[in-house]
Amino acid sequence: MSDSHDSPGGKRGPESKVSRLLRERGFDGFGAELERRWTAEAGARSSLRDLADAFNRRLLRAALAERNERALDGEIETLYRVLTDDDVSSGARTKAVHRLERTGVDVERLEADFVSHRAMRTYLTSYRGVTPPSETDRDDGDLREHRTETIRRLLGRVERVTEKSLSDLAAADELDVDPETAELYVDVRVHCPDCNAHYTVESLIDRGGCDCE
Repeated sequence: MSDSHDSPGGKRGPESKVSRLLRERGFDGFGAELERRWTAEAGARSSLRDLADAFNRRLLRAALAERNERALDGEIETLYRVLTDDDVSSGARTKAVHRLERTGVDVERLEADFVSHRAMRTYLTSYRGVTPPSETDRDDGDLREHRTETIRRLLGRVERVTEKSLSDLAAADELDVDPETAELYVDVRVHCPDCNAHYTVESLIDRGGCDCE
């Protein structure tokens, strides 16, 4: 069933930006998943910013898929962070934009489609009729949001330092690489030895854990 028809009790409010994008992109069932993640038990609940980021990354993945382009492992998280993090260097952003444009992705339209946590709240409360979690219950999600933002900023700093180091080495003929065309990806990965799963740290925090039973 299309997400535009799966709101609780069949009752819907005015179509929001999120509901429109769900319908246009054919993300069937994703609206229900967003609701479940926001209303889950404390400790497993996703914050509104978590949900907005997950939604935007899905938009990015879909934009590449529409061009028959398969993202490399961890590339979606990296590209999304470069496009949205204010601490990312202009050079890194330019490379990310060129990477997408080479595949035919309309980056300007994609970024215009990205939703905020406020838009996510409007969708969940006004369109789906979800009762917001209590202030106490939101503390856990706020902590995840804060820690994720800290990690993003650190990764952005690592990327900028690495990018400058490569440029300096190339300029000194100490490194045979073109820093203008080379694509740099920086992420932190987590391995669970119990289920042998691998995740970027952001995706692990976003999903609330691994697949261990």
